[in-house]
Amino acid sequence: MGKKQKQKIILPPELPPEIPDDEVEVSDEDVQFVKDNRGYASLLSTIDTQSITKHVTRVADAKEDTLEKLYEERSRKSALKKEKEETGLQVDRVDALPIKTLDGKLYYRTAKKAEPENGPSQEEAEEDGNADKGLMKLTKSERRAKLKKMKREEKKQGKEVAKTEVQETPQAAVLAEVKEDLTAEEAFDSKKRKLAELGDSLLTDPDSNIKFLKDMLQLCKDNDPTIVKLGLLSLLAVFKDIVPGYRIRLPTEKEMEMKVSKTVRKMRYYESTLLSAYKGYLQRLMILEKKPLFQHVVVRCICSLLDANPHFNFRESLLDSTVRNINSTNEAIRKLCCSTIKSLFTNEGKHGGEATVEAVRLIADHVKAYNCQMQPDSVEVFLSLSFYDDLGKPEKADEDQKNKYKKNKKRKNSEASNQLPENDRKKSRRELISKTREEVEADYKAASFTPDVMEQRQMQTETLSAVFETYFRILKHTMQSIVARPPEANSGALSTAVEPHPLLAPCLKGLGKFAHLIDLDFMGDLMKHLKILASGSSNPGSTSENGSKCLTVSERLQCCIVAFKVMRNNLEALNVDLQDFFVHLYNLIVEYRPGRDQGEVLAEALKIMLCDDKQHDMQKTAAFIKRLATLSLCFGSPESMAALVTVKHLLQKNVKCRNLLENDTGGGSVAGTIPKYLPYSTDPNLSGALATVLWELNLLSKHYHPTISTIASGITTMSAANNQLLLSKSSPQQAFKDLSLEQELSFPQIGNIKLNNKKRKTNISATSPSTGSTTVMSSFNEDELQKKLSSHFMILHDIKENERLRSELDRTTQSLMLYEQYKKQKKQHSKPRSKLSTVA
Repeated sequence: MGKKQKQKIILPPELPPEIPDDEVEVSDEDVQFVKDNRGYASLLSTIDTQSITKHVTRVADAKEDTLEKLYEERSRKSALKKEKEETGLQVDRVDALPIKTLDGKLYYRTAKKAEPENGPSQEEAEEDGNADKGLMKLTKSERRAKLKKMKREEKKQGKEVAKTEVQETPQAAVLAEVKEDLTAEEAFDSKKRKLAELGDSLLTDPDSNIKFLKDMLQLCKDNDPTIVKLGLLSLLAVFKDIVPGYRIRLPTEKEMEMKVSKTVRKMRYYESTLLSAYKGYLQRLMILEKKPLFQHVVVRCICSLLDANPHFNFRESLLDSTVRNINSTNEAIRKLCCSTIKSLFTNEGKHGGEATVEAVRLIADHVKAYNCQMQPDSVEVFLSLSFYDDLGKPEKADEDQKNKYKKNKKRKNSEASNQLPENDRKKSRRELISKTREEVEADYKAASFTPDVMEQRQMQTETLSAVFETYFRILKHTMQSIVARPPEANSGALSTAVEPHPLLAPCLKGLGKFAHLIDLDFMGDLMKHLKILASGSSNPGSTSENGSKCLTVSERLQCCIVAFKVMRNNLEALNVDLQDFFVHLYNLIVEYRPGRDQGEVLAEALKIMLCDDKQHDMQKTAAFIKRLATLSLCFGSPESMAALVTVKHLLQKNVKCRNLLENDTGGGSVAGTIPKYLPYSTDPNLSGALATVLWELNLLSKHYHPTISTIASGITTMSAANNQLLLSKSSPQQAFKDLSLEQELSFPQIGNIKLNNKKRKTNISATSPSTGSTTVMSSFNEDELQKKLSSHFMILHDIKENERLRSELDRTTQSLMLYEQYKKQKKQHSKPRSKLSTVA
């Protein structure tokens, strides 16, 4: 406080920069202007410079020495600021190339540079000052030239800097990519770890950790597709484990207003959270199902949920998606959905049959919507359905048992009236046992979702109506396509596009399986449609090949099989002539081709229509025997075996047809009404097969396959005298399966060869380079080579035998033709000789 405060010295404003008189350039025009305008220039001549200097230098209580020091400091600070802001620090002479002027002096280029900590040295400042003074001494033209050179050099330097930057950018980009990959991998690992932790906590204690379902759902919305797939599969495992065995019903508003206990409140929270998370999960699945990247995973999750919990909420959406994907072009997805629907049909205890009815209805609606143009698997799943013929019989049986029990009880009471009463403990024990049994049965029924008998019957009728509606729609669609076909397409004049029938084969299989459940009101129309489909034309009585391009031989054979199954299951109610189906079978045997058509269907048709039928006309039986024996020469081994088994069966049942085995010159001894055999006849009753001989058996006895040769030779030994009542146990179906399986086993499979190659590699790596190991490997290779060569030569042998049999067939036909020509010529030569003898 005692010290006096120093007075601040207020400096005057800065003076304009002093320019020396030498540098001031006065032009002649300026001098002339001042002379001409003395009135304007009088101000400059009358200025009082002394008063101005006094006013500028006057400061309160300041001396001249202090003023000079202040001005010097101020000028020094301004000079330092200008050097920093405008010019910057000069580059060293070592680092920059000099510039030589026209006078021969060297000037060094300056550039802005980072200022060192200690500041610029005095020598550098002096050099910069000298260079600036040299530049100021040059003329205007020299300055301009010098500035142009400096700009060019600056441009060159800028290009060099850009090149260095471009060279450095790839390395920086690679480093950035590596950093991004590392961060992405870390994020991926952390998300995987989080998914595992959340799933583990939910599986260990779902009641307290049910809120973690929302976090897992949030991870399913990630941008990384692998994280999304992992999240979907993790949630699938969690839901399969924690979903309860009942449908969740959310409480109403009135129930929410009621006061409940803590356990009930906790249970409600758990159920509502579970149901909302389950709903969100299903919505996410439906969204991702449309994307091809997630389709397979999504369908797998949907099918697994439906198979594991068909009783739970939102079953309708799961069923709709599964049935929609039955018609998928992807085979893996289609098989997965079909297996899920089949498991629903077979395991009705999980849902009580309600899911079965819903699935059958959905499939029927899809068949109608797609106009019967779907994958065969979509209708083939109906074959897994099981229907009960007598749902009311168990009740009657229970009533009968109760009545018997009452009668026995009365008898026992009458007999034991004289005996002592039983102990009270035993009675109470029996009562307890009966009560516990009733409780266990009730709990089992509630757990297995078994409805009442009336409900079961109602659901079965709904399922049956939907199934037969689908089957009849497929038959009607096929009928319309055959009838509406133009006659030009039948004749082959125009190659018109024929609509395929992919659902006809599974439809016919289903009709054959459920033929005993068809209503009698539909039998007449069904048989009529089957006749038309078996003939392949709109006219059921025609045997032409009009519909051969529409329906395959296997489908037409299947129509005949279904007709016979329906007829046999309802033999008492129907009175239908099946002669047309025998005619169709007689013609279809000729149209059959081993590689194109299904041999199992042909064998089934031979069994059901020829072997299982008890009564046959002799002429018809002989026609089938002759045709099957003839075509067994052209069939493969399995088909030939099925045909010969059928021939043997028919010959054993019809003794008179064994006359075909007699080798008379004029044919069989029993010719019948038709004296000559007509091999190209379309009707078996008009073929005259009894007038011919089974010469094919002689060739078949020399067949390359031992089983075929043995059965052919066995048939030839049968005679009309020996009444062989013992029929052969083997059926055409079984013979076909046995020979086809034997044929498959004779060829080495590809998988076995791959396994052998793997074993060979392991053996090579494991064995030591000694002589013993090489001998083992050589023996192994020899065995494998021997197997391959034997299979190869068996195929060649089969081909040669087939060629030999064909050549023998050609020779026999030629000999028969020559024999007939010889007979004709003999008759012609005998007629003129008789005339000459009469004239003589």
